[in-house]
Amino acid sequence: MNPKKGNAGKWLAYGIVGIGALIMLAPFYFMFVFATHSRTSIFSAPPPVYFSSNLVRNIDILVSTIPFWRNLGWSLYVALASTALTLLFCSMAGYAFAMFEFRFKNILFVLVMGTMLLPQFMNMIPTFMIMDALGWINEPRALYVPGAASAFGIFLMRQFIGSSVPRELVEAARMDGCGEIGIYVRIVLPLLGPAIGTLGLITFIASWNNFIMPLIVMRSPDMYTVPLALRSLQSPVDTQWGALMAGSAIATLPLIVLFVFSSRQLISGLTAGAVK
Repeated sequence: MNPKKGNAGKWLAYGIVGIGALIMLAPFYFMFVFATHSRTSIFSAPPPVYFSSNLVRNIDILVSTIPFWRNLGWSLYVALASTALTLLFCSMAGYAFAMFEFRFKNILFVLVMGTMLLPQFMNMIPTFMIMDALGWINEPRALYVPGAASAFGIFLMRQFIGSSVPRELVEAARMDGCGEIGIYVRIVLPLLGPAIGTLGLITFIASWNNFIMPLIVMRSPDMYTVPLALRSLQSPVDTQWGALMAGSAIATLPLIVLFVFSSRQLISGLTAGAVK
C-alpha cells in the first residue's frame, strides 16, 4: 500500500470527523454566547459570535420570571431518584433473567423487550390516567416511579450479568449457604461497575432532559422541572431569549461535567463483552 495514499485517507477521515464535531458543537457554543447578550443583540445582523457582558442581567430576568433555582432542584431530585430506582430494579431483574430458571422465562423476557417497540406517545394517556387514579398528579414521584424498571435497563443488565458474572461463582455461593440477597449484594453488584455506570449515566441524562412526562403530570410552575420551566418562558408576544439561553446554559453545565468525568466509564460499559 502506498504510504502517501494511506496518509491522505487518514487526514481525510480526520477532516470529516472534525467537521462533524464542529457542526455538533456549534449549537452549544452559540447557546453560551447568546446567554451573555441582550435580546436585541441576539437578533442583530450578523448575529454575535463572541461573548458579551449581559449574563448577570439575563440571569436576573430568568429568576424573576420563573422559580428557576427551585425548578433546578426538582430536576436534580427527580434525576437522582430515577437513577437510583432504575439501577436497583433493573439490576435485580437482570440478575433474575440471567441466573434463574423459571417457567415462561423466555416469553416474559420477550414481552419486556417488546415494550421497547412501543412509541413513547402511546403511553401518555394511560400514564396520566394511572397517575391521576393514584393521586400523584403534580407529585415528583409521578416522574421517576413509572420508568423505574425500563426494558433497556433490564436488557443491558441481563446481558452484562450473563457474560461477566460466572455462574459457577453463584452456584458455589449457594452451596456455601449464602442467600440470594447476599449473593446479589456481595457477589453480583461488585462486578457490575461498568454496567451500573453506563445505565446510571444514560438514565440521569434522560431524566434530566425529560420534557413529555412533566408536561403531562405537573400542574404548578413551582413543581416544574427545568425543561418545562424554560418552555414557559416562551411567549408568542414576548420571549426573553437572553434569559432563556442563560437558563439553558446553566441547565446544561451539570450534564457536561457529568459526561467529562464519566465518559470513560460509559465507553467501557457499552463495549464490555464486545471484545473477547
